[in-house]
Amino acid sequence: MDRLEITLPDDFHVHLRQGPGLAAYASRSASRFGRLLVMPNVVPPLVSSRALDDYRKAVEAAIRSSPNASTVLSTFKLIPGMGADAVMDCVRAGAVAAKYYPAGATTNAQDGVPDPTVIAEELATVERAGLVLCVHAEDPAAPVMEREEAFIPVLDGIIGRYPRLRVVMEHLSSVAAVDAVLRWPGRVAATITAHHLAFTVDDLLGERLSVGFFCKPVLKTARDREALVSAATSGSPKFFFGSDSAPHSPAAKAAGAAGCYTSPLALELLAGVFDEAGALDRLEGFVSLAGAGFYGLSPNEGRLRLWRSDWTVPALLDGVEPLAAGRMLVWMAERLP
Repeated sequence: MDRLEITLPDDFHVHLRQGPGLAAYASRSASRFGRLLVMPNVVPPLVSSRALDDYRKAVEAAIRSSPNASTVLSTFKLIPGMGADAVMDCVRAGAVAAKYYPAGATTNAQDGVPDPTVIAEELATVERAGLVLCVHAEDPAAPVMEREEAFIPVLDGIIGRYPRLRVVMEHLSSVAAVDAVLRWPGRVAATITAHHLAFTVDDLLGERLSVGFFCKPVLKTARDREALVSAATSGSPKFFFGSDSAPHSPAAKAAGAAGCYTSPLALELLAGVFDEAGALDRLEGFVSLAGAGFYGLSPNEGRLRLWRSDWTVPALLDGVEPLAAGRMLVWMAERLP
């Protein structure tokens, strides 16, 4: 198969940042995705209705100035001491998900959660309100390659303690995480990124250090990648796409900032992965249907075309280095008018 059309995809995990770059990042994502679940770890964090509303308006203004429409789905950040009233304030402001960052686990997570017991009131309110809990599932105290697996017992406790809470384990990176999601009940799902499906730790550390591939959780082994590909191409509604596209300035990236700018090439990477696995017919389910179903949304009405054609990832896009800069990809994608 050299060409296919699919329902316009969604991105259920994207970072659009703040300041001058936001307009370009939002426009780029809108050119590919019908809905954007936008992460709240900006500075100051999105923890109130006012902050949520202001940030959503900024993103929506950026999208309106671009050629493509896209719906912004808001999230707020869970922080210790925010209280049930603040959670409900964010619900009334239109949030569809709460984001759990373990303290110190990733970018702007210093004010995150040290232990789920300190936000028990907030988690109970998230459950009562029917929101999704999105979790950056890493234990920053564990060795870097083991942080995701080390956090699984914490998620076990949350899932058991809140029996109606819908949970998304974000950006799976390991065999252990895939196995955990499969054994958890149907109200627990997971996102998988294009870069965790396409690359391994050898791309980061193999022949030389390539900081463009540094992200959290870090890319892992070929065995882990095989498990992720198997999950993504299985057709299971428990696994769907979230890019975790996280742009950084060239200076910040050169200094080792964690995060990869993947929005411009994620769909092309995914087409290559699914093609290699003989599962192109399941790509639409992964990027366009399963996530929408989990969040209780109808599929997008638009369409996206993919076709086989070689191209080289540019050194810079939107002022930052994209993932896999300089590499050749064999699929292209465009949103249809």
